[in-house]
Amino acid sequence: MDRKKFLKSLGAVTLGGVTAAGLPLSSIAQKRNMSDHMFFDISLAQWSLNRSYFGPSREVGKGEIDPLYFARHARQRYDIGAIEYVNQFYFGKAEDQQYLNELKNVADNEGVESVLIMCDGEGNLGDPDSADRQQAVENHYKWVNMASFLGCHAIRVNAASQGTYEEQMERAADGLRSLTEYADDEGISVVVENHGGLSSNADWLVGTIEMVDHPNCGTLPDFGNFRISEDEMYDYYEGTEKLMEHAKGVSAKTYDFDEEGNETTLDVMRLMRIVKDAGYTGYVGIEYEGNRLSEDEGIKATKALLEKVGAELTD
Repeated sequence: MDRKKFLKSLGAVTLGGVTAAGLPLSSIAQKRNMSDHMFFDISLAQWSLNRSYFGPSREVGKGEIDPLYFARHARQRYDIGAIEYVNQFYFGKAEDQQYLNELKNVADNEGVESVLIMCDGEGNLGDPDSADRQQAVENHYKWVNMASFLGCHAIRVNAASQGTYEEQMERAADGLRSLTEYADDEGISVVVENHGGLSSNADWLVGTIEMVDHPNCGTLPDFGNFRISEDEMYDYYEGTEKLMEHAKGVSAKTYDFDEEGNETTLDVMRLMRIVKDAGYTGYVGIEYEGNRLSEDEGIKATKALLEKVGAELTD
């Protein structure tokens, strides 16, 4: 049995309406963040807790939270039934079959759905050197396999490149297409976040995705990541609207809140109306990155705001 098949065999198989973890399927459905009063579901991006994971030393494993129990923390602390992993907290673990089995069991036992894995630090998918570009593609394979095993629908990648506007688009599209073709065999989508540089230019990112021309390659609009350079910003609202055409996920970035619980940098109501108007009904991930509130307070404030906005926007 090859590695991919072995990983899949470790997953939660269904037997008479019960998962391998012993949790009834009906129980999982009830514990998901599905809501009758909102048009979307809420997930928790692991980066919201990055200080708790890294600790003062900024080293994984030195913080107060163990990444192995992310799903338990999301459920028991915030009553959130879906999570978005960050690969930085699992370097050296993506091919550790015993660890992956434990990670999946934690999520299954909490009735928490694994949504995606955010991937960084694996090379530039739009590298000007074709060999380095291909190496970056292959570096992502293990995260695709891990996502498939955990039951995620996607991995989030970056589209970093060098060169002219057109050259970067062509190079990034080439790397993304190659990775998407691999991920397609595993039932995993590849989504690109606006994450600095030209990727924060919505016109460029949309053009790149359309050049990839694959149904399993799309965008992950982040409400706050529209800084192209030190001197150039793309409009938050126009950018979100354009990226929503290809969205397979949404990241609700927040920084701070006023006394009424509204985000002070971004008009979340306006942004979520754009999301709704695009016909999106999937997960919206909480990604708190503020400093005034603690991570715990920021996550709770973001969740409360999304629930308030969601109720108001849902017919």
